[in-house]
Amino acid sequence: MNDVFRLIARSTRTAKKRILNGRSSLYLGDALEMLEALPDESVDLILTSPPYCIGMPYETTRNIEDFESMHARLLPECHRVLKRGGNLCWQVGYHVAKNGLEPLDFHVHSIVRELPEMRLRNRIIWTFGHGAHAKKRFSGRHETIMWYSKGSDYVFDLDKVRVPQKYPGKKHYKGPKKGQYSGNPLGKNPGDVWDIPNVKANHIEKTAHPCQFPISLARRLIRPLCPPTGIVLDPFVGSGSAAIAAVLDGRNFLGVDISAAYLELAAERIALAYDGDLKYRPLDLSIHSPTKSDPVQVPAHFKLGERLI
Repeated sequence: MNDVFRLIARSTRTAKKRILNGRSSLYLGDALEMLEALPDESVDLILTSPPYCIGMPYETTRNIEDFESMHARLLPECHRVLKRGGNLCWQVGYHVAKNGLEPLDFHVHSIVRELPEMRLRNRIIWTFGHGAHAKKRFSGRHETIMWYSKGSDYVFDLDKVRVPQKYPGKKHYKGPKKGQYSGNPLGKNPGDVWDIPNVKANHIEKTAHPCQFPISLARRLIRPLCPPTGIVLDPFVGSGSAAIAAVLDGRNFLGVDISAAYLELAAERIALAYDGDLKYRPLDLSIHSPTKSDPVQVPAHFKLGERLI
Protein backbone atom coordinates (compact mmCIF):
# COMPACT_ATOMS: atom_id res chain seq x y z
CA MET A 1 0.00 0.00 0.00
CA ASN A 2 2.72 2.53 0.94
CA ASP A 3 4.47 1.95 -2.41
CA VAL A 4 1.30 3.04 -4.21
CA PHE A 5 1.04 6.23 -2.16
CA ARG A 6 4.72 7.07 -2.65
CA LEU A 7 4.61 6.47 -6.40
CA ILE A 8 1.70 8.89 -6.81
CA ALA A 9 3.49 11.55 -4.79
CA ARG A 10 6.58 11.14 -6.99
CA SER A 11 4.78 10.98 -10.34
CA THR A 12 1.98 13.52 -9.90
CA ARG A 13 4.31 16.49 -9.68
CA THR A 14 1.77 19.15 -10.65
CA ALA A 15 -0.80 18.08 -8.06
CA LYS A 16 -0.95 19.34 -4.50
CA LYS A 17 -1.26 16.60 -1.91
CA ARG A 18 -3.05 16.40 1.42
CA ILE A 19 -2.37 13.37 3.66
CA LEU A 20 -4.82 12.53 6.41
CA ASN A 21 -3.77 10.10 9.12
CA GLY A 22 -1.42 8.24 6.79
CA ARG A 23 -4.21 6.12 5.30
CA SER A 24 -5.96 8.69 3.11
CA SER A 25 -4.43 10.94 0.48
CA LEU A 26 -6.17 13.67 -1.50
CA TYR A 27 -4.77 15.33 -4.62
CA LEU A 28 -5.70 18.60 -6.26
CA GLY A 29 -5.54 18.08 -9.98
CA ASP A 30 -6.91 16.26 -13.00
CA ALA A 31 -8.45 12.81 -12.55
CA LEU A 32 -6.79 11.37 -15.66
CA GLU A 33 -3.36 12.62 -14.60
CA MET A 34 -3.73 11.05 -11.18
CA LEU A 35 -4.82 7.73 -12.68
CA GLU A 36 -1.86 7.74 -15.08
CA ALA A 37 0.45 8.06 -12.06
CA LEU A 38 -0.87 4.84 -10.53
CA PRO A 39 0.82 1.49 -11.20
CA ASP A 40 -1.02 -1.36 -12.88
CA GLU A 41 -3.48 -3.31 -10.72
CA SER A 42 -2.87 -1.25 -7.58
CA VAL A 43 -6.35 -0.45 -6.19
CA ASP A 44 -9.11 -2.73 -4.93
CA LEU A 45 -12.23 -0.64 -5.50
CA ILE A 46 -12.96 2.37 -7.67
CA LEU A 47 -16.06 4.18 -6.46
CA THR A 48 -17.19 7.53 -7.83
CA SER A 49 -19.92 9.72 -9.24
CA PRO A 50 -18.57 11.74 -12.19
CA PRO A 51 -19.82 15.11 -13.51
CA TYR A 52 -22.98 14.71 -15.60
CA CYS A 53 -22.23 17.72 -17.87
CA ILE A 54 -25.50 19.44 -16.95
CA GLY A 55 -24.23 22.89 -15.99
CA MET A 56 -23.14 22.48 -12.37
CA PRO A 57 -20.71 25.11 -10.99
CA TYR A 58 -17.77 22.69 -11.19
CA GLU A 59 -18.49 21.74 -14.83
CA THR A 60 -17.17 23.43 -17.96
CA THR A 61 -19.50 21.85 -20.52
CA ARG A 62 -23.12 20.85 -21.03
CA ASN A 63 -22.50 18.52 -23.97
CA ILE A 64 -23.11 14.79 -23.78
CA GLU A 65 -20.30 14.33 -26.32
CA ASP A 66 -17.86 15.70 -23.74
CA PHE A 67 -19.13 13.19 -21.18
CA GLU A 68 -18.47 10.41 -23.68
CA SER A 69 -14.99 11.58 -24.63
CA MET A 70 -13.96 12.01 -20.99
CA HIS A 71 -15.08 8.47 -20.16
CA ALA A 72 -13.44 7.05 -23.26
CA ARG A 73 -10.10 8.24 -21.82
CA LEU A 74 -10.83 7.71 -18.14
CA LEU A 75 -12.40 4.25 -17.95
CA PRO A 76 -9.54 2.36 -19.68
CA GLU A 77 -7.17 3.88 -17.09
CA CYS A 78 -9.50 2.76 -14.31
CA HIS A 79 -9.42 -0.73 -15.77
CA ARG A 80 -5.62 -0.68 -15.86
CA VAL A 81 -5.15 0.34 -12.20
CA LEU A 82 -7.87 -1.99 -10.88
CA LYS A 83 -6.60 -5.23 -9.37
CA ARG A 84 -7.69 -8.53 -10.83
CA GLY A 85 -10.70 -9.47 -8.73
CA GLY A 86 -11.30 -5.80 -7.91
CA ASN A 87 -14.52 -3.87 -8.39
CA LEU A 88 -15.60 -0.69 -10.14
CA CYS A 89 -18.76 1.20 -9.10
CA TRP A 90 -19.83 4.11 -11.31
CA GLN A 91 -22.81 6.06 -9.98
CA VAL A 92 -24.62 8.14 -12.60
CA GLY A 93 -28.00 9.68 -13.31
CA TYR A 94 -29.28 11.44 -16.40
CA HIS A 95 -27.98 14.10 -18.73
CA VAL A 96 -30.79 16.66 -18.90
CA ALA A 97 -31.18 18.59 -22.14
CA LYS A 98 -33.96 20.45 -23.93
CA ASN A 99 -34.63 17.52 -26.22
CA GLY A 100 -35.07 15.08 -23.30
CA LEU A 101 -33.14 12.81 -20.94
CA GLU A 102 -30.05 10.79 -21.74
CA PRO A 103 -29.37 7.81 -19.39
CA LEU A 104 -25.66 8.11 -18.63
CA ASP A 105 -25.26 4.48 -17.58
CA PHE A 106 -25.85 3.52 -21.23
CA HIS A 107 -22.80 5.52 -22.25
CA VAL A 108 -20.68 4.12 -19.41
CA HIS A 109 -21.61 0.54 -20.24
CA SER A 110 -20.84 0.97 -23.95
CA ILE A 111 -17.22 1.68 -22.96
CA VAL A 112 -16.69 -0.70 -20.02
CA ARG A 113 -18.11 -3.74 -21.81
CA GLU A 114 -15.27 -3.48 -24.35
CA LEU A 115 -12.56 -3.62 -21.66
CA PRO A 116 -10.95 -7.06 -21.08
CA GLU A 117 -12.43 -9.16 -18.26
CA MET A 118 -14.83 -6.46 -17.07
CA ARG A 119 -18.17 -8.00 -16.15
CA LEU A 120 -21.33 -6.19 -15.11
CA ARG A 121 -22.51 -7.71 -11.82
CA ASN A 122 -25.41 -5.41 -10.98
CA ARG A 123 -27.20 -2.36 -12.28
CA ILE A 124 -28.28 -1.04 -8.91
CA ILE A 125 -31.20 1.36 -8.69
CA TRP A 126 -30.72 4.01 -6.01
CA THR A 127 -34.12 5.49 -5.19
CA PHE A 128 -34.83 8.51 -3.01
CA GLY A 129 -37.89 10.48 -1.95
CA HIS A 130 -36.86 14.04 -2.65
CA GLY A 131 -35.68 16.03 -5.65
CA ALA A 132 -36.65 18.56 -8.28
CA HIS A 133 -40.32 18.58 -9.25
CA ALA A 134 -40.86 18.09 -12.96
CA LYS A 135 -43.81 19.62 -14.82
CA LYS A 136 -43.60 17.92 -18.21
CA ARG A 137 -42.52 14.44 -17.09
CA PHE A 138 -42.63 12.31 -13.95
CA SER A 139 -40.24 13.66 -11.32
CA GLY A 140 -36.93 11.81 -11.26
CA ARG A 141 -36.46 9.83 -8.06
CA HIS A 142 -33.69 7.38 -8.90
CA GLU A 143 -30.17 7.07 -10.26
CA THR A 144 -28.06 4.02 -11.08
CA ILE A 145 -24.85 2.40 -9.90
CA MET A 146 -23.06 0.25 -12.44
CA TRP A 147 -21.06 -2.39 -10.55
CA TYR A 148 -18.40 -4.22 -12.56
CA SER A 149 -15.82 -6.77 -11.48
CA LYS A 150 -12.47 -7.43 -13.14
CA GLY A 151 -12.50 -11.16 -13.76
CA SER A 152 -14.74 -13.96 -12.59
CA ASP A 153 -13.08 -14.42 -9.18
CA TYR A 154 -13.92 -11.13 -7.48
CA VAL A 155 -14.32 -9.64 -3.99
CA PHE A 156 -17.90 -9.83 -2.71
CA ASP A 157 -18.79 -10.36 0.97
CA LEU A 158 -22.59 -10.34 1.11
CA ASP A 159 -22.67 -10.90 4.86
CA LYS A 160 -21.25 -7.41 5.41
CA VAL A 161 -24.40 -5.75 4.05
CA ARG A 162 -27.28 -8.08 4.82
CA VAL A 163 -30.47 -6.36 6.01
CA PRO A 164 -33.14 -7.60 8.48
CA GLN A 165 -35.44 -10.34 7.25
CA LYS A 166 -38.99 -9.21 6.49
CA TYR A 167 -40.29 -12.29 8.33
CA PRO A 168 -37.45 -13.23 10.72
CA GLY A 169 -39.42 -16.03 12.41
CA LYS A 170 -40.55 -17.74 9.22
CA LYS A 171 -39.85 -21.50 9.13
CA HIS A 172 -40.05 -24.31 6.59
CA TYR A 173 -43.44 -26.00 6.99
CA LYS A 174 -42.61 -29.24 5.14
CA GLY A 175 -39.77 -31.29 3.74
CA PRO A 176 -36.44 -32.25 5.34
CA LYS A 177 -36.00 -28.71 6.76
CA LYS A 178 -39.44 -28.57 8.36
CA GLY A 179 -39.34 -26.47 11.52
CA GLN A 180 -36.04 -24.79 10.65
CA TYR A 181 -35.81 -21.08 9.93
CA SER A 182 -36.11 -20.44 6.20
CA GLY A 183 -34.09 -17.23 6.10
CA ASN A 184 -30.40 -16.59 6.62
CA PRO A 185 -29.85 -15.81 10.34
CA LEU A 186 -27.56 -12.90 9.39
CA GLY A 187 -30.31 -11.25 7.34
CA LYS A 188 -31.35 -11.12 3.72
CA ASN A 189 -29.69 -9.92 0.54
CA PRO A 190 -30.54 -6.19 0.13
CA GLY A 191 -31.34 -6.69 -3.55
CA ASP A 192 -30.58 -4.25 -6.35
CA VAL A 193 -33.03 -1.47 -5.46
CA TRP A 194 -31.76 0.67 -2.57
CA ASP A 195 -33.90 3.28 -0.85
CA ILE A 196 -31.37 5.66 0.69
CA PRO A 197 -32.15 9.37 1.25
CA ASN A 198 -30.27 11.76 -1.02
CA VAL A 199 -28.49 14.72 0.51
CA LYS A 200 -30.85 17.69 0.39
CA ALA A 201 -31.26 20.85 2.50
CA ASN A 202 -32.24 19.22 5.81
CA HIS A 203 -29.96 16.18 5.55
CA ILE A 204 -27.48 15.90 8.42
CA GLU A 205 -24.59 15.53 5.93
CA LYS A 206 -25.44 18.58 3.79
CA THR A 207 -22.51 20.80 2.77
CA ALA A 208 -21.98 23.49 0.13
CA HIS A 209 -21.49 20.85 -2.59
CA PRO A 210 -24.56 20.86 -4.91
CA CYS A 211 -24.49 17.13 -5.81
CA GLN A 212 -23.39 15.38 -2.66
CA PHE A 213 -23.04 11.59 -2.48
CA PRO A 214 -24.63 10.10 0.69
CA ILE A 215 -22.15 8.30 2.92
CA SER A 216 -24.56 5.39 3.44
CA LEU A 217 -24.64 4.63 -0.26
CA ALA A 218 -20.85 4.48 -0.40
CA ARG A 219 -20.65 2.28 2.71
CA ARG A 220 -23.02 -0.29 1.23
CA LEU A 221 -20.60 -0.63 -1.69
CA ILE A 222 -17.31 -0.49 0.20
CA ARG A 223 -18.16 -3.06 2.86
CA PRO A 224 -18.76 -6.01 0.50
CA LEU A 225 -16.58 -4.97 -2.45
CA CYS A 226 -13.28 -3.90 -0.85
CA PRO A 227 -11.16 -6.15 1.40
CA PRO A 228 -10.41 -4.85 4.94
CA THR A 229 -6.86 -3.77 4.04
CA GLY A 230 -7.73 -2.59 0.53
CA ILE A 231 -7.52 0.77 -1.23
CA VAL A 232 -10.59 2.70 -2.37
CA LEU A 233 -10.05 5.18 -5.21
CA ASP A 234 -12.36 8.08 -6.11
CA PRO A 235 -11.33 10.10 -9.20
CA PHE A 236 -13.95 12.79 -8.42
CA VAL A 237 -13.75 13.34 -4.65
CA GLY A 238 -16.24 16.22 -4.39
CA SER A 239 -17.35 16.58 -0.77
CA GLY A 240 -15.47 13.41 0.22
CA SER A 241 -18.34 11.02 0.96
CA ALA A 242 -16.62 7.96 -0.54
CA ALA A 243 -13.47 8.78 1.42
CA ILE A 244 -15.44 9.13 4.65
CA ALA A 245 -17.14 5.79 4.04
CA ALA A 246 -13.71 4.22 3.56
CA VAL A 247 -12.49 5.77 6.82
CA LEU A 248 -15.55 4.60 8.77
CA ASP A 249 -15.05 1.04 7.54
CA GLY A 250 -11.28 0.94 8.01
CA ARG A 251 -10.14 1.06 4.38
CA ASN A 252 -7.39 3.13 2.78
CA PHE A 253 -8.33 5.91 0.39
CA LEU A 254 -6.93 7.77 -2.61
CA GLY A 255 -8.77 10.61 -4.29
CA VAL A 256 -8.45 13.58 -6.60
CA ASP A 257 -10.55 16.61 -7.42
CA ILE A 258 -10.00 19.60 -9.68
CA SER A 259 -11.63 22.04 -7.22
CA ALA A 260 -9.46 23.33 -4.37
CA ALA A 261 -12.53 24.46 -2.41
CA TYR A 262 -14.24 21.06 -2.56
CA LEU A 263 -11.02 19.23 -1.82
CA GLU A 264 -10.50 21.32 1.31
CA LEU A 265 -14.11 20.64 2.31
CA ALA A 266 -13.49 16.91 1.84
CA ALA A 267 -10.27 17.08 3.88
CA GLU A 268 -12.08 18.77 6.78
CA ARG A 269 -14.86 16.17 6.76
CA ILE A 270 -12.40 13.26 6.54
CA ALA A 271 -10.43 14.65 9.49
CA LEU A 272 -13.65 14.84 11.52
CA ALA A 273 -14.39 11.22 10.57
CA TYR A 274 -10.97 10.10 11.80
CA ASP A 275 -11.57 11.96 15.09
CA GLY A 276 -15.05 10.46 15.47
CA ASP A 277 -16.70 13.90 15.34
CA LEU A 278 -18.40 13.79 11.94
CA LYS A 279 -22.20 13.79 11.89
CA TYR A 280 -23.64 11.41 9.34
CA ARG A 281 -26.71 9.30 8.67
CA PRO A 282 -26.22 5.66 9.83
CA LEU A 283 -26.53 3.02 7.13
CA ASP A 284 -29.15 1.02 9.06
CA LEU A 285 -31.41 3.97 9.96
CA SER A 286 -34.92 3.31 8.67
CA ILE A 287 -36.63 5.64 6.20
CA HIS A 288 -39.15 7.93 7.88
CA SER A 289 -42.80 7.22 6.99
CA PRO A 290 -45.25 10.08 7.73
CA THR A 291 -48.12 9.30 10.09
CA LYS A 292 -51.29 11.11 11.16
CA SER A 293 -49.43 12.57 14.14
CA ASP A 294 -46.86 14.34 11.95
CA PRO A 295 -47.40 18.10 11.55
CA VAL A 296 -48.22 17.83 7.85
CA GLN A 297 -51.09 19.59 6.12
CA VAL A 298 -53.28 16.91 4.50
CA PRO A 299 -55.66 18.03 1.73
CA ALA A 300 -59.32 17.76 2.67
CA HIS A 301 -60.07 15.38 -0.21
CA PHE A 302 -57.45 12.86 0.93
CA LYS A 303 -57.51 10.73 4.07
CA LEU A 304 -54.52 8.70 5.23
CA GLY A 305 -55.08 4.96 4.96
CA GLU A 306 -57.91 5.24 2.44
CA ARG A 307 -58.00 4.85 -1.29
CA LEU A 308 -60.33 7.13 -3.26
CA ILE A 309 -61.74 5.93 -6.57
